[in-house]
Amino acid sequence: MNLFNPTPDDAAAQASHAPLADRMRPRSLDEFVGQEHLLGPGKPLSLAIAHDDPTSMIFWGPPGTGKTTLAKIIAAMTQSTFIEFSAVMSGIKEIKQVMVAAEKAAGFRSRTILFVDEIHRFNKAQQDAFLPYVERGAIRLIGATTENPSFELNAALLSRCRVYTLLALSEAQIVALLHRALGDVARGLGASGVATDEDALATIASYASGDARNALNALDVAANLAGEEAERRITKEIAAEALQRRVLLYDKQGEQHYDIISALHKSVRNSDVDASLYWLGRMLQAGEDPMYVARRIVRMAVEDVGLAAPEALNLCLSARDAMHFLGQPEGDLALAQAIVYLALAPKSNAVYTAYGAVCGDIEATAAEPVPLHLRNAPTKLMKSLDYGKGYQYAHNVEDRVADMECLPPSLASRRYYHPTQEGREKLLAQRMDDVARIRAGKHKPK
Repeated sequence: MNLFNPTPDDAAAQASHAPLADRMRPRSLDEFVGQEHLLGPGKPLSLAIAHDDPTSMIFWGPPGTGKTTLAKIIAAMTQSTFIEFSAVMSGIKEIKQVMVAAEKAAGFRSRTILFVDEIHRFNKAQQDAFLPYVERGAIRLIGATTENPSFELNAALLSRCRVYTLLALSEAQIVALLHRALGDVARGLGASGVATDEDALATIASYASGDARNALNALDVAANLAGEEAERRITKEIAAEALQRRVLLYDKQGEQHYDIISALHKSVRNSDVDASLYWLGRMLQAGEDPMYVARRIVRMAVEDVGLAAPEALNLCLSARDAMHFLGQPEGDLALAQAIVYLALAPKSNAVYTAYGAVCGDIEATAAEPVPLHLRNAPTKLMKSLDYGKGYQYAHNVEDRVADMECLPPSLASRRYYHPTQEGREKLLAQRMDDVARIRAGKHKPK
């Protein structure tokens, strides 16, 4: 046995033990899912591949969208040697050695595609090392990055590459990939006999957030959890358990992902600004996806601050946009600013509680029809059926408040929203009292 060049039997054995996402990696454009804006008929990347355009390129997009896969497919279609490096694991010295060798091979009409994953990890000076080889055509560089190339790549390198933006896959596309993996006997789970419920696949697709790799890995875990029985089936419950186990498996630096986001949220709720900043730093320094943190911060604004400081929502959405625009580490400060504001803002969960009560009533009561006086009546037939009869246009009545019940009969006079006396919500409480007083006055017999 050759330790460095496995035999075909060894390679086959290794492939059979590879993760499902690796086994199901598309080998041609026909198998590739997503990125129709680049790969559809007449689209820029499909034309470049068809014409064997040797221009170097940068793939920019979120994880699991096919950046590495596309590079491998291009290498296969153009009969090029494919050499893969990760900017996290490899140094520029190693890559330079490969580029020198590729330049020598080019003299014998051998073509090389050098794929550098996370190319933004190289600093601007290190990126300069690619320039002479790219200019001379010794290599065709394909870089992959999750960060905005305009900020992370040096201008000279960027000007010599075409940038293609890859988009997160839709949930429907993720489900299609999962079906393909379940049906593929040679590479997927087709030989295992495992069946699946559609809502289980929908759960996995929803969790994956457009990342095909995450979705396939979760499906692999779920298939193992389904057991060895003859009637193996992945249910929604098994899918949820598989997702939970994956989160723990990929926990950053041993941190309990959900425990720390819980600590952050509860520190904000308790107006503890120092603890809030600490837990935010713990998450970001551990390598947590900053856009996940940004989404949770937006949720804090609507759940715990609410209408006591309604401007908090806009501030948090701006922080999210700043993170998306700047990337890390600069964008971290935008999230920190939002967290400080949320921690010190007046707090109210009145809207959160009100909406929860509404959902509870919707679940517990019959779906009553809309009262006739609130229905629209665009046709004569609807008017003859008393649609809209008795409706009072609030702008035309005294105080702009009509004496009219707007809830279904079984829920008449039900009150869901109970504003606090915190911040701006105090004014809303006063307005609700005014409305109640006006309405009560209109109930008095004349």
